[in-house]
Amino acid sequence: MDSDLEMVSRSDTGRVRTHNEDAVHIDPLRGMAILADGMGGYNAGEVASSMVTELLCGVLEQSWALGGRDSRDAARSAAEAGIAHANNAVYTAAQSQSQFAGMGTTLVMALFHGDAVTVAHVGDSRLYRLRGGELALLTHDHSLLQEQLDRGILNAEEARHAQHKNLVTRAIGVDPEVEPEIASHELRKGDIYLLCSDGLNDMLEDADIAATLRAGARHLGAAATALVQRANDSGGQDNVSVILVRIGGGPAPGWLSRVIAWFGRRPGVPKQ
Repeated sequence: MDSDLEMVSRSDTGRVRTHNEDAVHIDPLRGMAILADGMGGYNAGEVASSMVTELLCGVLEQSWALGGRDSRDAARSAAEAGIAHANNAVYTAAQSQSQFAGMGTTLVMALFHGDAVTVAHVGDSRLYRLRGGELALLTHDHSLLQEQLDRGILNAEEARHAQHKNLVTRAIGVDPEVEPEIASHELRKGDIYLLCSDGLNDMLEDADIAATLRAGARHLGAAATALVQRANDSGGQDNVSVILVRIGGGPAPGWLSRVIAWFGRRPGVPKQ
């Protein structure tokens, strides 16, 4: 499809935490959006999330963004390779350096290509899509709470007040191997995609997120700022990070534009 990408990001420590363990990266020319929410001992979560975003960027630039093919298969292969590489690096660091013991991170990433977006995630960071004013959650949390919902142990109302919402069942860097969930979705002009850490959706109901996006749809930066502010106004119990991506009306990031951009820019794990 003919569509350009508008991307903005915001990341905030919140009202309770003393430092920010989230990491975000956006690159509209390459069609890449990455968000990681770190966990572990003092500062280790920040190390894990930063490592993952940086390593993924490197792998994606080589295996996908400069690969010359805008296909779902190419995007999936690049995501799988990047996540495996990042997982190995974080796991090795956590095992070999005592100050990083137990560190890990969740991940949600989106690769925009041609007429589709390929989404990969591990843990409970999420990706939503606003289309025609309707908000849809396109990821499925890898968390103990979600498993209890899936099994009917808890209903939606009980889940809102459940304890230990931060227990994830998959995370990058915790085990020698990790299985990401990867899916591709068709793009439509006017779509808005939201990638977020759980510091947003733990503080706001989906209906509040949808209302904020609809109200700020014409000004993506203002909408991102408003989401973070509303999460903080609701308690700000965790770091909160958001990436917003709008599908516009120019050419989608293709092979040639990404090559030009690349040369032009060179000179059950508890979340703490």
